[in-house]
Amino acid sequence: MCGIVGYIGKRQAYPILVGGLHRLEYRGYDSAGVALLSDKGELNVYKAKGKVAELELVASEKDCSGTMGVAHTRWATHGEPSTKNAHPHVSESGNLTLVHNGIIENYVVLRDQLKARGYHFQSDTDTEVLVQLIEYVEQSLGLSLEAAVQTALKRVIGAYAIVVLDRRSPNRLVAARKSSPMVVGIGEGNEEFFVASDASPIAEYTKKMVYLNDEEIVVCERGHELRVCTLDNKDVPVEVKNVELDLTMLDKGGYPHFMLKEIFDQPSVLQDCMRGRLLPEHGRVVLSALTDHRERLVSARRIVIVSCGTSWHAGLIGKQLIEHFCKVPVEVEYASEFRYREPVILPDDVVMAISQSGETADTLAAIELAREAGAFVFGVVNAVGSSIARNTHTGTYIHVGPEIGVASTKAFTGQVCVLTMLALALGEARGTVDAAEYRAVVEELQQIPAKIEHILEQNSRIETLSKIFTYAHNFLYLGRGWNYPVALEGALKLKEISYIHAEGYPAAEMKHGPIALIDQEMPVVFIATHHQQYEKIISNMQEVKSRNGRIIAVITEGDEVVKKMVSEYIEVPETLSCLAPLLSVIPLQLLAYHIAVQKGLNVDMPRNLAKSVTVE
Repeated sequence: MCGIVGYIGKRQAYPILVGGLHRLEYRGYDSAGVALLSDKGELNVYKAKGKVAELELVASEKDCSGTMGVAHTRWATHGEPSTKNAHPHVSESGNLTLVHNGIIENYVVLRDQLKARGYHFQSDTDTEVLVQLIEYVEQSLGLSLEAAVQTALKRVIGAYAIVVLDRRSPNRLVAARKSSPMVVGIGEGNEEFFVASDASPIAEYTKKMVYLNDEEIVVCERGHELRVCTLDNKDVPVEVKNVELDLTMLDKGGYPHFMLKEIFDQPSVLQDCMRGRLLPEHGRVVLSALTDHRERLVSARRIVIVSCGTSWHAGLIGKQLIEHFCKVPVEVEYASEFRYREPVILPDDVVMAISQSGETADTLAAIELAREAGAFVFGVVNAVGSSIARNTHTGTYIHVGPEIGVASTKAFTGQVCVLTMLALALGEARGTVDAAEYRAVVEELQQIPAKIEHILEQNSRIETLSKIFTYAHNFLYLGRGWNYPVALEGALKLKEISYIHAEGYPAAEMKHGPIALIDQEMPVVFIATHHQQYEKIISNMQEVKSRNGRIIAVITEGDEVVKKMVSEYIEVPETLSCLAPLLSVIPLQLLAYHIAVQKGLNVDMPRNLAKSVTVE
């Protein structure tokens, strides 16, 4: 979850570190802190509860000099959000300071052992235990900083990405990772190095990136080549990648919030997603993953999709797409449950991992389980060079650009778009897709960005509509067939950013329980486009209407039947049934956004949430 930035070089570190924290604030915003080795050789540590702006206020009248430092923005796990629990944490002697992303599971045992040896603790965090442990190992065994980090981490159970600074070593930073992301940027002539949770805070300074793997340590030393080694001190070849990142995607572009910008990004980023893969002039879809691993994917007896949150909803749509076009059975699993329930995984299974960040801890654990069982693992991710991208046999990037708003929008439609193309390409390779339907879907998929543009023209109307519903304490979202996962996604968006309780349900199941909740105070959102079970969903609407429920319907343009039945409606263009989710989800994203804005909430940074879930 948390965001980490480190710098060592010739420039003043503070502007780089704080600028990087702003770029990483989507990963956590409970508190923030920075540690700087000043020009006078002093270790200055400044912290604040709340967002990075609060840290800037604290540091505004302090000594922020120095060309070496580490910084952190926190999503709280151990210990409440507070200044004392904010990172960086400092060792007993005051020599070492450390920032950490992850969870140290055996921190209680380690803390008790260190207390017995005279160490004192100023916070409630697991992280402070780690910096004290490193110092204890360093002093008791007489080790160098990197050797002490290696030794200490062997005693740690859990996940970590850490950067350690020693004020007695002004030319060196040491970083390490396990089950939590870490990237190192290399500046000019090995004179400066950048360390971060992802590439976004350092891409403006360098394109040369090194991604660490689990249980690897990196030593960044001015004037020396970057050194990467294992916990056992075995050197690892340094693989430098040139990472191109469109920095304009990291700015709001004139929009009041990242979330609204990312909703409006969808027409252009879906074109990017399809570029070079969807070939309408040839009536085909071509995916390099399928070209390179055709036999393994075509021969799959079963596909198991593992994912979390919004990606799980995309997986439910992917299940319908793959079963429809490829005639292969598909199961969709919450990665957090899959990893613990001793699932039956067979060597001829394909396990598909879907994740926006590519760092989701539960999904990574599910991948590891699948690989151990001999399954073929396919990744659908957004973040280039992420852990899931590097730990799967093959996969497809969704290429929708960095998503900063915590509530996912364009990543969802990008995932559904990739899953559609995959289902078409795999169905063609298996000979299970009808040729005429295949061509029709390829042609219609090309039209989806323009149709989303058309929906976005209703933004002002949806904003006005949202004012009616800010009073609500509960929402019910209902859909069927292709649109059932859209109902789940719409409910998730609303609850994430407006803090209104919302529940998504299959419309036909409403009468088995949720219908008891319906009254004139309960808004009910029906996704009722002119597709699967259209007549059935009209019957479900009648059931709600007869109980004085207030209905908001997402309908196909020109549907006069539903218009007469409902309190409010939002129209979307006609499309094919299998592509309906790409359009019907857009009004729900806008509705959730505008309701939250009307309530005066921070839609980009909703409480208790963070973007990249790197802990269980």
